[in-house]
Amino acid sequence: MTSPINFSAESLAQEAMQAQNKLRAGLDSLHQVGNIDYGATEREEVWRDGKVVLYRFRGDKAPTAKVPLLIAYALVNRPYMVDLQADKSIVRGLLERGEDVYILDWGYPDRSDRYLELEDYIQRFLGGAVDHLRREYRMDAINLLGICQGGAFSLCYSALNPSKVRNLITMVTPVDFHTDDNMLSNWTRGLDIDQFVDTLGNVPADVMNWCYLTLKPWRLFVQKYVGLIDILDDKRALEDFLRMEKWIFDSPDQAGEAFRQFIKQFYQGNGFVNGGIDIGGRAVDLAYIGMPVLNIFAEQDHLVPPAASRALAKLVGTQDYSELSFRGGHIGIYVSGRAQREVPQAIHDWLAQRSR
Repeated sequence: MTSPINFSAESLAQEAMQAQNKLRAGLDSLHQVGNIDYGATEREEVWRDGKVVLYRFRGDKAPTAKVPLLIAYALVNRPYMVDLQADKSIVRGLLERGEDVYILDWGYPDRSDRYLELEDYIQRFLGGAVDHLRREYRMDAINLLGICQGGAFSLCYSALNPSKVRNLITMVTPVDFHTDDNMLSNWTRGLDIDQFVDTLGNVPADVMNWCYLTLKPWRLFVQKYVGLIDILDDKRALEDFLRMEKWIFDSPDQAGEAFRQFIKQFYQGNGFVNGGIDIGGRAVDLAYIGMPVLNIFAEQDHLVPPAASRALAKLVGTQDYSELSFRGGHIGIYVSGRAQREVPQAIHDWLAQRSR
């Protein structure tokens, strides 16, 4: 039998005093915290198409991998989540193991981008970056790592251009958008997307953030800010918290037409499973993905449930399909200590086995 919780006047007064001391110390900590920066790794621009930029990361040593690895992140958040800070950087882990890492930065769409379509993002921007690397390295195909929505884009690109992708890695990537535990999909399926986009044009970042935060309202609106009191006297922990907050709310607007197409064809039509994904007049069929595939998913992912990602196994045409189950959530797979130990090593080992 569990003992009753002690709510005596003495214990409550002691707890109130501790909280007061934390708040007082927090004022000193906040004065010491400067501008919160992000990005632990040096990088250089190597290619550009309008607002979309391809960067190459520079590690402490020259890469040993012969084939470059291109990372394609989602549109809804900034890609520096994979290189947030020195001790929370999937990119740094890959560089330390000899990979030659590039990342595509989609930029911040404005009203001039209102009519960009999925074809622009997948064939023009992602395809343009792939072709640039193919030319620079004088090879027919490169390695591609797609994350979240960027993974969906990478699947489309690989199905439409299979000869240009040597090895494909997807991370927390939605494939079956109609699994029962996909709350975001259940919300989206009833949306009148035509009226939504016709009214708003580009979709404001604040609208997108509100939707994601309300998936876990207690955790993301209340609990984490109450917990902030516990770290107010720890300058480094406070900086880590603020850096994550900066990433969460540093979200680009969404180009209206591409957003309309993505919601209709993926969330509402479940196009990977049912068919019906059309990119520039070409149908996407994952059976054309014949290159090796590594699919990484997070067991506690509330945005992309494991079942939504694992559906990929039955849809791709490759005979070389592997899965990696990560014990964590959608964000923990980038920034947790376990992620730093497990994810870069797993990617490196999988690629190394296929480079012989």
